[in-house]
Amino acid sequence: MLVLVINSGSSSLKYQVRDVAAGIVLTEGLIEEIGMGNGGDGDGEIEGPRDHAEALEQVDAAIHAEFGDLKLTAVGHRVVHGGERFAEPVLIDNEITRAIERLNPLAPLHNPANVLGIRAIGKKWPDLPQVAVFDTAFHRTLPEHAWRYAVPDELYTNHGIRRYGFHGTSHEYVTQRAAALLDLPVDEFDGVIAHLGNGASVTAIRRGQSVDTSMGFTPLEGLVMGTRSGDLDPSILVFLGRNGWTPEDIDTMLNRESGLKGLAGNNDMRSVVEASEAGDAKASMALAVTSYRLAKYIGGYHVAVGGAKALVFTAGIGENSHQFRALVTERLRALGIELDAGLNSQRSKEPRVISTAASVIPVLVVPTDEERAIAEATAAVVHPGSMA
Repeated sequence: MLVLVINSGSSSLKYQVRDVAAGIVLTEGLIEEIGMGNGGDGDGEIEGPRDHAEALEQVDAAIHAEFGDLKLTAVGHRVVHGGERFAEPVLIDNEITRAIERLNPLAPLHNPANVLGIRAIGKKWPDLPQVAVFDTAFHRTLPEHAWRYAVPDELYTNHGIRRYGFHGTSHEYVTQRAAALLDLPVDEFDGVIAHLGNGASVTAIRRGQSVDTSMGFTPLEGLVMGTRSGDLDPSILVFLGRNGWTPEDIDTMLNRESGLKGLAGNNDMRSVVEASEAGDAKASMALAVTSYRLAKYIGGYHVAVGGAKALVFTAGIGENSHQFRALVTERLRALGIELDAGLNSQRSKEPRVISTAASVIPVLVVPTDEERAIAEATAAVVHPGSMA
């Protein structure tokens, strides 16, 4: 089964073609600067595809140039927000597309782009099955005491304000791989998964299900990230508003100018680590703040799952920054966590244990593969039983 995996951004389209049965990537690519066809400075220069439909033509041309008339079985879309309706992947039709579109206010930077990708595929290949795989779906198992905010009930009933959680496709995939590495059935796995990239979240897993997660109503809540602040006192926003900041000013500051960038002047973890090792005090403080915030969440989620059987690092920073993993786990010695320095510093693309034999809680590094998870979910929806 050949599945085209699409991850549509507002001005980009990332794609992969995967042979699901063989578990391999046939080709992949990224189309950027979509919607900039009139020239970034209004001078008429063509800088990119005019829309997602034109971007899709480039994808089709690239696939055709490499493989000729390759017959795709289905298309799987990463959709960021599924709200309360979507708890699992679904076959897309016009009603599902409209339902995703109605969730635009909950994810204004993501869902509109996801819908553009869906409609572009539908226009070009109207008979090709499309499946939506939702970032929020894995977190639909959160108990109400975890997803509720302590605000008037009308904010939830009238506006849907609650914790949704994100990175669900990654957290689910990594949960399954971590359980396999520990030779546990998924429904017996209790652990804490730290998905650490430019966007970062940590999830409490009990019996293979998400029971709490750091991202909330939007992906802004929780950990310190590349350019996002994570948790802060809401009164700060009231204070800024009373001092002349517009909602747009505040949104830009919190989502694009905060996090590592706000603390250290750079949102790239590798650069911040290098600067810290060279004696840069701001970089060292940024790492201290970021590792402390994550360690607090891990400690809390250890309680939430009734005693974690594993701490798992994944995604770009989690998989590659042995320095940051060491900073975080150093703060968790009270839990009996102890890293093996040699194993931690090794590089590998395979899931592995990086803690000592004496560590009370095993520490794992498990590479994530969201595209694979989307492709497998798509195959299971289009041909039920194919992934059994």
